[in-house]
Amino acid sequence: MIIRNLIENTEGANACTPQHGLSFYIETKRHKILSDFGPGEDMLANAEKLGIDLKQVDIAVLSHGHYDHSGGLPAFARLNPDAAIYLHAKADKPYYSFDGKEKGYRYIGIAPEIMALKQVRLLSDDFVIDDELSVFGNLTGCMEKQIAAGNDRRIPATNRYLMIKEGETYIKDDFSHEQCLVIREDGKCVLISGCAHSGILNILDRYEEIHHSLPDAVVSGFHLMKKKDYTEDECDEIRAIARELTTYPTRFYTCHCTGLAAYEMLKEIMGDQLSYVHCGDEVIV
Repeated sequence: MIIRNLIENTEGANACTPQHGLSFYIETKRHKILSDFGPGEDMLANAEKLGIDLKQVDIAVLSHGHYDHSGGLPAFARLNPDAAIYLHAKADKPYYSFDGKEKGYRYIGIAPEIMALKQVRLLSDDFVIDDELSVFGNLTGCMEKQIAAGNDRRIPATNRYLMIKEGETYIKDDFSHEQCLVIREDGKCVLISGCAHSGILNILDRYEEIHHSLPDAVVSGFHLMKKKDYTEDECDEIRAIARELTTYPTRFYTCHCTGLAAYEMLKEIMGDQLSYVHCGDEVIV
């Protein structure tokens, strides 16, 4: 299985253009898959630079309803009108980010025209595409269970700035629109998540609940990035996540919203179990 990054925040060792966002191309023996679309059309240009023909993609999955993962979707749909595109049914809700200052709320949702595309398939539950590919969500229950148990560290603290607008009121996003892609090939299983807003540990719990096993590899942002310096408590939370991840028999590839500073803290504990994927980088599983 070949996994190639098409969009990520940081520059890789290639000619690809980095952007704040995420997109991966995955090639198996049976499928050519797109996981997320980046914030705009640079995803298409980067694919061309890497010699990837996105017209051959047959399956695409959007991880959640934010612009930095969906912005390139309309352009992809124009290029490839035949690929099935799987979105959560709540992906088009009015999602906002609060900057914590006088600027207030900024819209970060998807473009309205996306939901009208004829190739879009809306999901509201776990879904099996075939014996190689499946999608799961229903992560809010895992989050609520951890909050009730006092394990708030399992949920990214940076979620507190992310909202959904209901009428004229902004309420905390519960990320019920988040979904993950599972790929099975040659006896190996890869879990792909966009930002892990529900918490990477909660997502792994949900995966194990469904599959009664653990993935061989995880490709995901962990949503730990901050614009300001981390407090000591925040550093402790990141290290606690790293220590728990080391108990899994899983190889982790992270990127995007993890942030390089948080990655370095994770890496100190996880060592070779964790790698960072830059824009244009390749992962072979």
